Amino acid sequence: MAVVNVTEKNFEAEVLKSSLPVLVDFWAEWCGPCKMIGPIVEEIAGELNGKLKVVKINVDEASELAAEHNIMSIPTLMVFKNGEVVDQIVGAMGKAQLLAKIQPKLG
Repeated sequence: MAVVNVTEKNFEAEVLKSSLPVLVDFWAEWCGPCKMIGPIVEEIAGELNGKLKVVKINVDEASELAAEHNIMSIPTLMVFKNGEVVDQIVGAMGKAQLLAKIQPKLG
């Protein structure tokens, strides 16, 4: 499953009403660490297809969503389950570390 780009318009449908847990990547084009973690997030989307939905939110294009979720620094990754935030990960990290944080939330 490809990573879905989410905006204010489709956030509720894609994230809050998703039947799967959702990993939301808050990022921006100018953010170096976001570019480092981007390919890792996409790999995870492929590997956990069917167990996890992965979406990206560009904070410059969706500033209201970023403000609503108190995004102070990027990249910030949030895991939503049944419309609720169950985890928040701030900053870039390696794939193994990221999977270790995400996988317990899938059960």
